[in-house]
Amino acid sequence: MIRLLAILTFSMVLLTGCNSSSVDAGSLKPVNGELRIPVSKVNDGKAHHFDVMATDGTKVTFFVLKSQDGVIRAAIDACDVCYKAGKGYYQEGDNMVCRNCGRRFASVLVNEVQGGCNPAPLTRSLENDKLIIQIKDIQQGRQYFNFNGKV
Repeated sequence: MIRLLAILTFSMVLLTGCNSSSVDAGSLKPVNGELRIPVSKVNDGKAHHFDVMATDGTKVTFFVLKSQDGVIRAAIDACDVCYKAGKGYYQEGDNMVCRNCGRRFASVLVNEVQGGCNPAPLTRSLENDKLIIQIKDIQQGRQYFNFNGKV
């Protein structure tokens, strides 16, 4: 009975994404060289994962979240260390957690700290009620998802 309970508990953790509050927000298509995301869709404190095709056909995944200090942040869903595993991050409370190594990163440090196992920062700006990400910045992040050696 204890073994069955342990298996069920482990299964629930896997199915719920380790208590993840991340949201799979889907695919985006650039218009005039940029992505425009309504702030109202990403200001709930949850990490919203998006993907977009780079010009070479590489699918690039990134996340956007409003951190506890009220800043809308964005990062490529990969880091310099673990990107080859292709697993990215999930949110647990106010932290982004690497699905490969388990390191935790406070949301207020996304876009502030780069290199190592930190989520790779993604340049963004706010214009009225839209978060704007330039496709050229997505292009720079494709190296984390292009496993055929061509960048």
